[in-house]
Amino acid sequence: MAALEVTVGAVAHGGHFVARHEGRVIFVRHALPGERVRVELTESGEDAHFWRADVVEVLEAAPERVTHFWPAADSLRTHAAGELPVGGAEFGHIERGFQRELKGRVLAEQLQRLAGLKLSTPVQEVPGEQPDGLGWRSRAGFAVTPEGRLGMHAHRSNTVIAVQDMPLAVQRIRSLPLWELDFTGIERVEIAAPDSGDGPLVLLAGAKAAAARVSAELPEGLSVAHWDPEHSRVSALRGRPWLREHAVDRDFRVSGDGFWQIHRSAPSVLSGAVSGLLSEVLRPGARVADLYAGVGLFTSMLAEAVGVTGEVLSVEGSPVTSKDATRNFEGQPQVLVRPGRVERVLAAAARSGSSGSQLDAVVLDPPRAGAGKNVVRQIVASGPQLVAYVSCDPASFARDVGYFAGQGWELAELRAFDLYPHTHHLETVALLRPNR
Repeated sequence: MAALEVTVGAVAHGGHFVARHEGRVIFVRHALPGERVRVELTESGEDAHFWRADVVEVLEAAPERVTHFWPAADSLRTHAAGELPVGGAEFGHIERGFQRELKGRVLAEQLQRLAGLKLSTPVQEVPGEQPDGLGWRSRAGFAVTPEGRLGMHAHRSNTVIAVQDMPLAVQRIRSLPLWELDFTGIERVEIAAPDSGDGPLVLLAGAKAAAARVSAELPEGLSVAHWDPEHSRVSALRGRPWLREHAVDRDFRVSGDGFWQIHRSAPSVLSGAVSGLLSEVLRPGARVADLYAGVGLFTSMLAEAVGVTGEVLSVEGSPVTSKDATRNFEGQPQVLVRPGRVERVLAAAARSGSSGSQLDAVVLDPPRAGAGKNVVRQIVASGPQLVAYVSCDPASFARDVGYFAGQGWELAELRAFDLYPHTHHLETVALLRPNR
């Protein structure tokens, strides 16, 4: 596609930077504010509201630019070789402290634009992070090239590019002899390596016969399972199709296709932040809810705080993950695991007058799309004193903060964590309360 020279402006949500050419907005990846760069258009059209582009040459570099740690994700090197960069490390060319500053700018811009709040929140580095920001992913997913090699997609593309490493992954994943195996017949490979000592577990999506062949070629000591993501079915080929994760001083069963935080330190960091924000209401006998609860990371912390005289309503929409939560809290009568959509479970609880109808506190940890207006309205109707909102997306978070404000609530405290180094993503933990 066409190459243009542009001057780069502010960072935008989604890992892009804003540039303009002849009045047209271009969202540029692999750039930095203030740089003069040559870009190659990846999406364009006369009728398009904006274009997208990759940096292919830096004419005037920003002082925060560094050499990208991963050649396969480096836009400059890959475009020079006539290839595309893989996604997943779009901030790898930026000095790490400035990465956090840029993420803070995006968070502030989204809060002002969508919630009307002028608030600057520093993005904190996670304790124990490696100085280079690598080796933090305890889970990694790969596509498969037409030649049967492990690969990753280019950004917003169906093109799969072969890779020989995944530097963001923990060493137990990086050291696996996967890179030269023939994965022909496999569509996707997911690998999880928890700190508990279990696994690693390898999920193989594709033809079952191909999965069995690959399983036989993988080294001993791995658990391997065939994965049907369309029907949420995981069947063991060897070992067991689930993992034992350890966090907040207890073990959790997590099915192979179930949800668990990908950063090795995320469970402890987020649990500690939520516990601190809700400390004034978490006491024996309290009635609380964990919404979008997964296998019960926050549910566990809440159950310990409220004791056997309290109640924890734990709601999760995924049937597989909800079954894991049920197993994880067997023998804890104060935990009520309820599968289903959050809005439906809350509505049913309100109609029945059960424990979910009036709450002392709520932990809200929705997927990237956020909670939405209806869920916010139902949470407010349940009467909690405090809500701890955990979010991985600044835009949906800011939108939902605006919905809470419309219900007479305020954002009382906000913390932000750099749980995804070298990417544009961040995690926030917020305290919301009724206006005083």
